[in-house]
Amino acid sequence: MDDLLAHIEAYNDALPRTAARAEPLGSFTLFVNRGPGWTYYARPTLGATTFSAADVAQVRARQRALGVPEALEWVAETTPGVRPAAEAAGLQVREHPLLVLDRAERRRAPAPAGTVVRLVTDEDDLALLGAVARVAFGVPGTAVGSEGIEALAAARAGRALEDGAFERGRLRAGWTIMAAAWVDGHPVAIGSHQPIAGVSEVVGVATLPAYRRRGIAAALTDALVEDALRGGRRTIFLSADDATVARVYQRLGFGRIATACVADASDYAHEITPSRGNRRVSQPI
Repeated sequence: MDDLLAHIEAYNDALPRTAARAEPLGSFTLFVNRGPGWTYYARPTLGATTFSAADVAQVRARQRALGVPEALEWVAETTPGVRPAAEAAGLQVREHPLLVLDRAERRRAPAPAGTVVRLVTDEDDLALLGAVARVAFGVPGTAVGSEGIEALAAARAGRALEDGAFERGRLRAGWTIMAAAWVDGHPVAIGSHQPIAGVSEVVGVATLPAYRRRGIAAALTDALVEDALRGGRRTIFLSADDATVARVYQRLGFGRIATACVADASDYAHEITPSRGNRRVSQPI
């Protein structure tokens, strides 16, 4: 288990470096996007074991100066000292189940009737697909709601052109593999995995509230896992929003091994949750 968490920690340090520069700040490393696109976060520097409120305050000050969300991410079992330091520095901490695929327990999830699930290409309408995530993450949880395809136009209007270019570049480079589900030609769910060497993380799985509890997100996740396995990824993991969401992934063969933690300032809590780049843990399905 320790080796598995070490692989995941190395991945967590490597992933943001595909789009961001790393700034050492005390016992943390702050990742700063080199241009337009997702904003990132700070993480414990690999190998660091001691953390203080002063370290966190230094990170927060730098994030404020850059105009990015004041946010930290870490794995509780790997660096338990981060939580008391973050709380002492005034951040709010949330915990999320960290799950890893057990290949022996994997169960396939075919797309429900009338639903098409496929990988996204750089020729797809990424602004529209991003709107699916915005609407879905705006209504967290697994409950069925009223928000459907009619809500996408307004959400699409809020997408920056630079964000679409950033995502298209990642698709072309293979840093992000995206899948989506369509019903009657309309996108209703989205998700991605982000491969690095032998590891990949399933991120940002989101279903429009009106289409939840049909098995769509399970089928979409299955498609992402299948692609990751075909690509030779030995470790496939994700962080679920809560225990209820985690149970859906457990039915696909994921098992909980640890706790992913996020700390942020309360005024950023809703702003930063939707992005697949800076907040990878919330996954309403």
